[in-house]
Amino acid sequence: MKFHQYTTTVGLALLCAKSFSAEAWNQGVFLPRGGASRASALRSTTSAIAEVDTTPIEGMRPGTSGLRKKVEVWQGVDEANKNYVENFIQSLVDTAVDNNDNQPMDTLIVAGDGRYYNPEAIQTICRVLAGNGVSDIWIPQGGIMSTPAVSAAIRRREGGKAQGGIVLTASHNPGGPGEDFGIKYNEGLGQPAGEEFTEELYKKSLELKTFKTVENAVDIDLNAEVGTTYAITEVSTVTIIDPFDSYLDALNSCFDFEALKKFGQREGVSILFDGMHGAGGPFARRVLIEELGLPESSLLRCNPLPDFGKCHPDPNLTYAADLVKSMGLLADGAANDDVDFDSLPMLGAANDGDGDRNLIAGAQCFVTPSDSLAMICDNWESIPHFSKAGGPKGVARSMPSSAALDVVAEARGIPFFSTPTGWKFFGNLMSSKELFDKTDYTPFLCGEESFGTGSDHIREKDGLWAVLAWMSILMKANENVPEGEALVSVKDVVTNHWAKYGRHFYCRYDFEAVESDAANEVMDLIRDSFIAGDISSADAGDIKLIAAEEFGYTDPVDGSQTSRQGLILQFEYPTGDTARVIFRLSGTGSAGATIRMYLEKFEQDTLKHGESAPVALKTLADRALALVKMVELTGRESPTVIT
Repeated sequence: MKFHQYTTTVGLALLCAKSFSAEAWNQGVFLPRGGASRASALRSTTSAIAEVDTTPIEGMRPGTSGLRKKVEVWQGVDEANKNYVENFIQSLVDTAVDNNDNQPMDTLIVAGDGRYYNPEAIQTICRVLAGNGVSDIWIPQGGIMSTPAVSAAIRRREGGKAQGGIVLTASHNPGGPGEDFGIKYNEGLGQPAGEEFTEELYKKSLELKTFKTVENAVDIDLNAEVGTTYAITEVSTVTIIDPFDSYLDALNSCFDFEALKKFGQREGVSILFDGMHGAGGPFARRVLIEELGLPESSLLRCNPLPDFGKCHPDPNLTYAADLVKSMGLLADGAANDDVDFDSLPMLGAANDGDGDRNLIAGAQCFVTPSDSLAMICDNWESIPHFSKAGGPKGVARSMPSSAALDVVAEARGIPFFSTPTGWKFFGNLMSSKELFDKTDYTPFLCGEESFGTGSDHIREKDGLWAVLAWMSILMKANENVPEGEALVSVKDVVTNHWAKYGRHFYCRYDFEAVESDAANEVMDLIRDSFIAGDISSADAGDIKLIAAEEFGYTDPVDGSQTSRQGLILQFEYPTGDTARVIFRLSGTGSAGATIRMYLEKFEQDTLKHGESAPVALKTLADRALALVKMVELTGRESPTVIT
């Protein structure tokens, strides 16, 4: 271990002459009094940059949304995983420096979704960043920030000064001892790191011999007042920042807050938002309660907890069961006709652990993510971000999402794209002009099947943005409804859309924590028997397999190619109606594999639109599962989740 010891003398530019508490001074903390956001101070402290010997740790290849492992792996409980956080962050910093013309990073954000091990990991990461000469490290008060808010802060705070953000999250995965922890990196435009970055990070992790850190560094009080500054070394400073301001600025650029506030006071308008004890809860309180004036009763589980209250923070019909029931819905999303419609909230929504996913429901009406995206697109006039520009200049969906968006885009003359799953693929399209000086597709609308919706106001999916979009749609739909008359509901918006465009019945089966070899056997069977093989050999049935392919993608902006992004089976019913089933292995879990099966069938007949999607798609699901021998190969007779 190599040490570089020195005495730091830290001077901050004099902006406001204010006194400091003795305790703060002794701790190396520059804490403004009297409401000052900045102050001057001069203090000496002894600390040491250490270059610590380490060995590479296998398995640090990030997936579509960062690296996720069991929390005990990150904690280095086993000797084989000693210094796991330090190794990963050093590999990340080395990659970022390479992409920064070999210059040290100047400003980075470090924030997490509040899950178990979040505070400890932030302290470790800050020491590694300071050891590597990062001059400004921004941490949100409390250490908690939703993923959309991090993206907004990268893009907007101090004119977009931050070069990136390190986000501590395993998204919708459970938290707590024995559960999941993760780290992802967002680059300078607020977008998730691309494959080129993550692959280089992985290569560096396999070659790593040392990491840099700071010994005897001052501990950071994550709950300190906004503006508090900590000197870690003579060149590296940590500042506690407001978690909300940049994000509020981004949302205000998209929506008319004053009009929404007025709409929220209207008789018959009520909202129920489930934060699932994740990072999105405080942001929902700040926006819905403090900005829009809705009552506190609009919030459910909006206090972040390290273990998410022992719930699974994934906003779907299974894990948001309390919200689903409160909206007058059964477990499969069908309406519970035993509940009085008029007693239910007008709009229901939920976030996941890091606040980027969303579930949308109305009274007795569940809106699938694919339908929600299509309906936002068709109602773009309701949303100022789009209406001010004359509509979206581009829209996109992940390939496994239903084709509901395609139909609307074609009818409305909007350029449309189908991408692999992963928000980073939307990022190139959003930044086509900004980053590549090519076609400008902004304002841009996009979404994916796993409850993700967003726009170009940031470079991440944004759960709260989707809620405000639906509030705006309902506000526009009711602008000419006289006081005292029945309001246009979410269910009205949905059924009117289906009558206009037809319904894309859609649902997803998740088989979670499948043994990896068994999951790969399922995928290999599909490739070998149906994609590379002869589909005519498939056993006969009423629902006929007519085509099979594996989805690949050539990025229309940078020309990069991505392969093996999903296995697509096309079917035909005896009536001639077509359907498709897609199989993917999800990269968002920390153990085993999740097999996701996506089912879609188009229906034009309005008399059939009222059926529950899982019921309408049951025979298609049974046919597909039999073809791929799911029970025989995995032992799973039913999915973990249907949503």
